[in-house]
Formats: sequence, C-alpha cells, structure tokens
Amino acid sequence: MIADLDIDRSAWLMIKLYGADAVLQAALRVNDLLDEGDTDGAKAWQRIISAIQRLQMVMPAAVHFVETI
Repeated sequence: MIADLDIDRSAWLMIKLYGADAVLQAALRVNDLLDEGDTDGAKAWQRIISAIQRLQMVMPAAVHFVETI
C-alpha cells in the first residue's frame, strides 16, 4: 500500500501540473489503468483524486499559489 504522504505528494504534483484540471487528469489515469487491468494502480489513483479534492477544498489560496509558480 502506498503511504498517505506519497499520495498527498502526488496530489500536490497533479495540482501543480494541471491546476483546476487535476482531478480530470487523474480520473483519466484511473480509466487507463482499469483498461489495462491494473486495479491496484487504479485504487491508488482514486486515493490521489480524493487527496486532490481535499487539498483544493482546504487550501484554495495555496492551490492557486502553486498554479502560478
């Protein structure tokens, strides 16, 4: 199982790379992994999606700041 810290780091990276589209991009990755039969990978990306949503909700100003760096 992937540590929560690694999930959060991945979520922050997705936010930095994709901004408001981070959840969409992560969901596309989930679909790709499911198509490949990688259910464990898809579950990890589902956790990343949840972390993205949590981080964007809790710290919208910080998320905006990350996008502008």
